[in-house]
Amino acid sequence: MILSLTTTAIAYSVTRGIAGPIAGAAILFLAYMKARLILARYLGLAEAPSWYRGFNLVIAIYMVLLLALYLAAGL
Repeated sequence: MILSLTTTAIAYSVTRGIAGPIAGAAILFLAYMKARLILARYLGLAEAPSWYRGFNLVIAIYMVLLLALYLAAGL
């Protein structure tokens, strides 16, 4: 719940003047943390560490790719 509220607060602050790339990176990081939480707790991958590490790696690579695309679009 805290991660979702923080995401909402950052999105709201963009309308108040926070730099877009910083806010975008923060929102992507929070999305990454929420995905890890869902995988670990709700899908039960905390009990299967090798699967959890694999999914975590794929999601991390995906988030870095999204961040690179987001930052490249701003150039």
